[in-house]
Amino acid sequence: MRFTTKAAAGSAALFLTVSTASIAAAETTVAFLMPDQASTRYEEHDWPGFQAAMAELCADCTLIYQNGNADAALQQQQFNSVIAQGATIVVLDPVDSAAAAALVEIAQSQNVKVIAYDRPIPDKPADYYVSFDNEGIGYAIAQSLVDHLKAKGVPEGAGVLQVNGSPTDAAAGLIRDGIDRALDASGYVTLAEFDTPDWAPPAAQEWVAGQITRFGAEIIGVVAANDGTGGGTIAAMKAAGIDPVPPVTGNDATIAALQLIISGDQYNTISKPSEIVARAAAEVAVALMNGEVPEATHTLYNTPSQLFVPAVVTAENIKEIIFDGGIQTAEEVCTGEYVEGCKALGILQ
Repeated sequence: MRFTTKAAAGSAALFLTVSTASIAAAETTVAFLMPDQASTRYEEHDWPGFQAAMAELCADCTLIYQNGNADAALQQQQFNSVIAQGATIVVLDPVDSAAAAALVEIAQSQNVKVIAYDRPIPDKPADYYVSFDNEGIGYAIAQSLVDHLKAKGVPEGAGVLQVNGSPTDAAAGLIRDGIDRALDASGYVTLAEFDTPDWAPPAAQEWVAGQITRFGAEIIGVVAANDGTGGGTIAAMKAAGIDPVPPVTGNDATIAALQLIISGDQYNTISKPSEIVARAAAEVAVALMNGEVPEATHTLYNTPSQLFVPAVVTAENIKEIIFDGGIQTAEEVCTGEYVEGCKALGILQ
């Protein structure tokens, strides 16, 4: 493999050319455009997973990676740039799902295929969409919390906070819809909810801090849409001296969230190894470049789609799903203050 790097409008662009055998047309350029750096998943999981799959499936392809750093205008510049560089397929996780409709239109006018990745593009059908089932994720984390509260004997009518994702992310809207579906049928009351700009944990922390002042002990749980907003929620609770922290949800199974589950500060997360979706995107890209019609399991926003079903992780099953399943190792997670918690859960002997 040959790697070169190039600075590009405020984010790092990484170019990869792979030299093993290819099943697709040679000299094809594929761009992989991710939305932000607030989550570590894109550099640590999605991009490496896509690289690995493409190295196997299309070794002669040239890959271009760029991250929009939560800036829709920057991502548009990157989108135009990769097309100018000859990309015929763009895997796009949009900063702004509404603004991305114009990008799809530009691409399709130039015979460039767009694979929407993780976040859908509702206003203009892409050529394909790959993701985990985001509405299902929202429902799963919220229903898991509801079941936990009821098992603990928390009476109906008690109140929860709802910390949603970015208002410019259509996937966040789907997660919110799933959360709403679970909470609406739960008998519990949503005290307040917040759409977190750019999924930024500090924004979630600041909002939750205000709600603690407002509602205090009335808050019996928090449905946070991902691990970053969940971590911000927990930080606000701890800063307010709340002990124990009421159960807080998450999504993404980041190392920080797994550690919070082990310590008892976070109730759940979602295990959705990004490499699964990255692999699917690579397979769709190769099918499209070979003139094939990729098989779809769903249709979402008039776009043929493949949606994967994730697993809810709590302290009860974290060893089985995360560690026995090989998603993370004890050496990576069970460090410092988390060693004793890992021993208590059977992760460490």
